[in-house]
Amino acid sequence: MNYKNTLDWMFSCLPMYQRQGRVAFKKNLTNSILLSNQLHNPENKFKTVHVAGTNGKGSTSHMIASVLQEAGYKVGLYTSPHLKDFRERIKINGQPIKKMEVINFIKKHKSFFENHQLSFFEMTVGLAFNSFAKHKVDIAIIEVGLGGRLDSTNIITPVVSVITNIGFDHTQFLGESLAEIAYEKAGIIKPNIPVIIGENQIEISDKFKKITKKNNAPIYFASELQSNLKTDLKGSYQKHNIKTAIQTLQILEKYNFIISKNQLKKGLLKVVENTGLMGRWQILNQSPKIICDTGHNKEGLQYVMQQLSEENYRNLHIVFGVVNDKNLKSVLPLFPKNAIYYFCKPNIPRGLNETKLQQECEVYHLFGNSYSTVKNALKSAKKNANKNDVIFIGGSTFVVAEVV
Repeated sequence: MNYKNTLDWMFSCLPMYQRQGRVAFKKNLTNSILLSNQLHNPENKFKTVHVAGTNGKGSTSHMIASVLQEAGYKVGLYTSPHLKDFRERIKINGQPIKKMEVINFIKKHKSFFENHQLSFFEMTVGLAFNSFAKHKVDIAIIEVGLGGRLDSTNIITPVVSVITNIGFDHTQFLGESLAEIAYEKAGIIKPNIPVIIGENQIEISDKFKKITKKNNAPIYFASELQSNLKTDLKGSYQKHNIKTAIQTLQILEKYNFIISKNQLKKGLLKVVENTGLMGRWQILNQSPKIICDTGHNKEGLQYVMQQLSEENYRNLHIVFGVVNDKNLKSVLPLFPKNAIYYFCKPNIPRGLNETKLQQECEVYHLFGNSYSTVKNALKSAKKNANKNDVIFIGGSTFVVAEVV
């Protein structure tokens, strides 16, 4: 098997939530525990930070990793989904693991995966933990894939647990209310392990306090932190993630991780350079200004649309595509009506048909033409835009993945 064959097998032969949706969601951690035992429990061989939340967990994870790298630690970083290359999910000091490491891992354990019908996510988490143990990282930042309680990453006992915020996303799996979703995210809380809550949301803060008290787990609300530090990640919404990252790093210092003020400052300012993060208010071109962002649920898009409203432009062009299980009623009212829209379908099975998307958007007075591909939609937007215009690309991680 070469790298392409290996990925083709991983993507096509096993369920994967990001591409297929509900069919890939598992209701327990049985397979994750089985695989961990098969690999001799690699997750116990290094320290971890576990990061969950509806929005901001990717940016927060990358910030924490960047600062720890600046402090001289060997840092593993597990995130999902990837934008261009599968190996973006598993990095050590900002570098993706080698292709041969992916090939050899799958080849060695392929029969086990098939016999136990492991999901794409389960075996990817196993690969990440195995790689971090093999390369002897000092600490790994582990981002939850979906929810928390039943997520494949939730077999670790971290140094600190982080929950950035709670919003309405993946409600078909996690629940229809903030309280239900908070319960699933709070599933990463472990006995006696400190917990950082990124945003103190009044309607659910008591729920977190109750769960942490039951687990004798110290709780910290990062939103109460005072800080004027900046990050190279663009977007005003990053102010929440900065505080969450700083609060987490302060807790790590209590566990003998030494981080100077200068390393903290430099790490926050060099997130992209140190970790290779893409797709967060990423500017792809200056004239016309082309911006993409992976924000895709109501809470995330509220921040993104607010940021977009602060841009100066003559005309606004929006290249817009979503997945077919997106709750459009919750997000379409957030989009500006005074923009020219280019509706498109991301190139995955879950992508919503561009014509259907156009019809749904017209109900909310969002008008434009539809295109069968993201590439064609962006091509048309570029053709129509002048140098004083802004082109925004978003709606789905998979739309952004096709343009970065």
